[in-house]
Amino acid sequence: MRVLAFLTSILIASTVMATEEPKYVLLEKSEPFELRAYAPLIVAEVKVDGDLDAASNQGFRLIAAYIFGKNQVSEKIAMTAPVGIESSDQNKSAKIAMTAPVGIESSKSSEGAGNQWTVSFVMPAEYTLASLPKPLNPQVKIREVPAEKRAVITFSGFYNEEKVQEKTQALRDWIKIKNLKPVGEPQFARYNPPWTLPFMRRNEVMIQVLD
Repeated sequence: MRVLAFLTSILIASTVMATEEPKYVLLEKSEPFELRAYAPLIVAEVKVDGDLDAASNQGFRLIAAYIFGKNQVSEKIAMTAPVGIESSDQNKSAKIAMTAPVGIESSKSSEGAGNQWTVSFVMPAEYTLASLPKPLNPQVKIREVPAEKRAVITFSGFYNEEKVQEKTQALRDWIKIKNLKPVGEPQFARYNPPWTLPFMRRNEVMIQVLD
């Protein structure tokens, strides 16, 4: 009974704590894959160094400080989901990640020097570039992301870099089958707080595509 009550409380909490997600139109679904058309987004992002987990945590804290009131008008901004992580090789081109998702973009700044990541949150749809409060921390940048199509693979459970790479390859294979053209680097998105049970976690890898 205690276990049942515990799980019920988690489900209720998850419902109460439901957060806004980026708006999109589902164009095609073939589980675990989807093709989505996303509306334009505004994101807040920071660049951090380290491995996937360390960068994610550090970037999350920096942007969380901004949305919890560390801005020019001390305004609190609602949390969105998911957290996104995008990897890029800076030697090829500079890529930018997405957000809230919170987004993380990775780039190898130089051979053997480790990774740099861009962590970002999507801002709530009620805001415009003009109405968003300006960050006090100069590391936090605000930018607009235009409308785009994304191929997506969804999976549950815990994640690590190896698992994300495995899902990314599966998504690339699906994109090829669908005769779509990938654009830029894949983005990893996680939707749940760290205490979420594995079977309740929602993770995604996204790749922007052209028809």
